[in-house]
Amino acid sequence: MPIPLVAMAQDNKPEQPAPSTINAADALSDGDVKALIDQAGELKAKGSYAEAAAIWGRLLKYAVKIFGPDHPDTAASLNNLAGLYRSQGLYSQAEPLYKRALAINEKALGPDHPDTATSLNNLALLYSNQGLFSQAEPLTKRALAIREKALG
Repeated sequence: MPIPLVAMAQDNKPEQPAPSTINAADALSDGDVKALIDQAGELKAKGSYAEAAAIWGRLLKYAVKIFGPDHPDTAASLNNLAGLYRSQGLYSQAEPLYKRALAINEKALGPDHPDTATSLNNLALLYSNQGLFSQAEPLTKRALAIREKALG
């Protein structure tokens, strides 16, 4: 059973405080963030899901606090946590996070940005894992079209 890290409002947006100034004691350097992401990935690979979820939850809260709830870095954190849930078969917990990440990337970066394609692909994988191929296919096709356009 995963640890609930981010309460979700009815509109599937994380319930978080508005961005604010962070205390020096709470600040993370870029190196700290990368190290935590790497550590969470290693924990996930070892099957230490609760520990990985705690780290990704911390990074999500940090992203919301530093960048705001509608920033691409927040979307990346949502994707990481959703990926952890998907890998555990916790599809109903992963789906709103993936959808929120997609909405953030579409709004912040545009519908044809490669990060939007990644979000589309992640959601498509979730649906494929559940055998919902009719829902996955259009997302996969759209992600592919974005990548083909971006890469030439």
